[in-house]
Amino acid sequence: MQKGLKRLIHYWYLRLIRIQATSHHIALGLAVGVFAGLLPIVPFQIAVAVTLALIVRGNKIAAVLGTWVINPFNLVPFYVMCYYIGKTVVPFAIQPFDCTRLEITCMFELGWELCTAMIVGGLVVAVPGAIIAYIAAYKGITLYRKRKTTQTTSKVC
Repeated sequence: MQKGLKRLIHYWYLRLIRIQATSHHIALGLAVGVFAGLLPIVPFQIAVAVTLALIVRGNKIAAVLGTWVINPFNLVPFYVMCYYIGKTVVPFAIQPFDCTRLEITCMFELGWELCTAMIVGGLVVAVPGAIIAYIAAYKGITLYRKRKTTQTTSKVC
C-alpha cells in the first residue's frame, strides 16, 4: 500500500510540475484548490476551487489537484478536527458531532450551530493551508524549472 501511495503522489507531483503556466499561476491555482479542499463542503470542493481559480486567475488544473488534499481516507478525522476547532472559536456550537452523517444536507439538518462550527474550523485550517501550499508550490516549481533549464543548457554546451 505504501509503495502505491508513493507512486500516486509522485504521479500527481509530475502532473503539477509539467503544467504549462508560470510558477505563480500554478501555485495560486494549487493554493485555492487546497483552500477549497480544506473547507468541509465535500460535494462542492472542485466547483469552488475552479471558481476561485477563475477569479484570482490561477491555474484551474492545479486548483482541481489541490482539492485532493482531503480524500476519502482522511475525511472523517478532518471533519471532526474542523468541528472541534470551530467549536473553540464559536462557543455557541454545542451540537454533538455525528460521524455517520457527513453529507452537507445532513449537517444542515443537524443545525446551524454545527455547520457554523465546521465552516469556521475549516476556514481556520484552510487559510494557513493555502498560504503554505502557495509558498511550497511556488518554490518547488521554480526550483524544478531552474534545475531542468540548467541541465538542458549543460547538455547542449
